[in-house]
Amino acid sequence: MNDASWGAPQRADYVGGWRPQDRGPLSAGPAYDGHDAQQTRPMPIVPDFPDAGRDAGGPGDRDRRNDSGRGAAEPGRPLFRDELPREPTPAGPQPPPAGGPGDPRGGGRAPGGPDAPGAPGAAGDPAAPAAAGAADTAGAAKAKKRAGRDLRAAIGVGVGLGAVIVASLFVVKAVFVGVIAVAVVVGLWELTSRLQERKGINAPLVPLAVGGAAMVVAGYVRGAEGAWVATALTALAVLVWRMTEPPEGYLKDVTAGVFAAFYVPFLATFVSMMLTADDGAQRVLTFLLLTVVSDTGAYAVGWRFGRRKLAPRISPGKTREGLLGAVGFAMVAGALCMEFLIDGGAWWQGILLGLAVAVTATLGDLGESMIKRDLGIKDMGTLLPGHGGIMDRLDSLLPTAPVVWLLLVVFVGAG
Repeated sequence: MNDASWGAPQRADYVGGWRPQDRGPLSAGPAYDGHDAQQTRPMPIVPDFPDAGRDAGGPGDRDRRNDSGRGAAEPGRPLFRDELPREPTPAGPQPPPAGGPGDPRGGGRAPGGPDAPGAPGAAGDPAAPAAAGAADTAGAAKAKKRAGRDLRAAIGVGVGLGAVIVASLFVVKAVFVGVIAVAVVVGLWELTSRLQERKGINAPLVPLAVGGAAMVVAGYVRGAEGAWVATALTALAVLVWRMTEPPEGYLKDVTAGVFAAFYVPFLATFVSMMLTADDGAQRVLTFLLLTVVSDTGAYAVGWRFGRRKLAPRISPGKTREGLLGAVGFAMVAGALCMEFLIDGGAWWQGILLGLAVAVTATLGDLGESMIKRDLGIKDMGTLLPGHGGIMDRLDSLLPTAPVVWLLLVVFVGAG
């Protein structure tokens, strides 16, 4: 196709793109007018890249090929990529659009373009400052969410949970044991539900929930001996309960059930065993404070100064600087708690306790992150806005509980 034919007038039956039957002498259409030659424009250079909005190899791929005979434009579609579909035009020469290239009236800008009067952002537009301010506000809100969660919801839920825990802890110890049991049952429900959804593993929830609550109560009533016995009975109940279903998948189901019994309720029994001491409420409060302070220190320092990844394969958001923040915050909080909350405690014991809590809390967080990566999920649940599920809050508490219980027994005795 040459330059003269690019701006030639179209016949009445010409709609959209070029068609083979249109190849013929100019005498077949209206008479050639020399004025039309002045209205021609040079043929555009067609770049060799896919059409915007079309996938390569799709139905629109045929009109992206060259003129080597491998393809032709489809009827009713433009031949060239920069030619927009047109409405049917009457026969005879048509003037160029107003303001377009070659228009003696000038312009050169499309109507309604960015510089058109009244267009958003145009000079003199009174709405332009408001639009810019809205864009800045949106950008600031987006920047505030770099931490990865809704901080307002997270803080509100955290304060509410703290109030419930402190009230039950210092009013009636038995009520706090009930709070632990409820958290264990909900955590087991979240864990078994995600295993079933993502892996097809049917760990029996009923014996796990009943046995898990019994383990927590047994740890409070009978100490470590009662907790071990309840754990063994819960594992046996899981084995027997699963026998009522077909044998396919029995091994993976009971293995997951025993793992869940150990991971959630067994580790939680150490919290109820802390509560049996004379200063049990202070010990549990120390355990909770150190874990929360460790997580907060890791979050604050990592968000502000974090550069080097701690475990990018497991949890890309955690940094080595965040771990140092967790250790520093927890050691200071540990020294204060052992000095002022625990009977017979010393500040140096609190430093060691804080160091241990920072390490175990981080390992617990990484451990649950490993489970969630294997399951292909971000959170274990959605029960707590800004936090995820109950298991997303228990991840650092559960492995920390036996370490704090043991160190307190070593430092100040069983009470």
